[in-house]
Amino acid sequence: MTTPTLSSGTTVRHPREGLITLAHVIYALHAFSVFTGLASSVLILTAFLTGWPSIIAVILNYAKRSEVRGSWLDSHFGWQIRTFWYALLWLLAGGVAFVTLVGIPVAMVIWILTGLWVLYRIVRGWITLSAEKPMPHRFQNQWLAVSLIYPPRQRPEAERQQPLFPG
Repeated sequence: MTTPTLSSGTTVRHPREGLITLAHVIYALHAFSVFTGLASSVLILTAFLTGWPSIIAVILNYAKRSEVRGSWLDSHFGWQIRTFWYALLWLLAGGVAFVTLVGIPVAMVIWILTGLWVLYRIVRGWITLSAEKPMPHRFQNQWLAVSLIYPPRQRPEAERQQPLFPG
């Protein structure tokens, strides 16, 4: 089954129901890690990144990613993967700040804000998944650091922007 997209000439295939259920399970695994951090003396961020549920969820994302390519569910898998890797990046940035005595409060702020950001991304993604909608793409042409973690997909010829002044 295909679903029309916003551009008139392309279609996006509808994913299998089992893959939609798997995406819900992956959000649940991430959420379990976050709530483990909320319910314990551990920061949300460290529970999210070091908890087995989140690690298992990211492994499942990578293992099943090829099966969701071309469907609206692909955006959710990318959203979940980027959430994990960006959270790890901010954990390391906070760790660098923590090494200096002056940076300890800065590190704590970084970690707390990143934990809240992770919580927001899980809630927003899960709500959007429940509505069976794709996650919005903010940056079509991503900068280098993002491209290394999550390479941009090539857009079909019909969607590419035409030059303003054809030569």
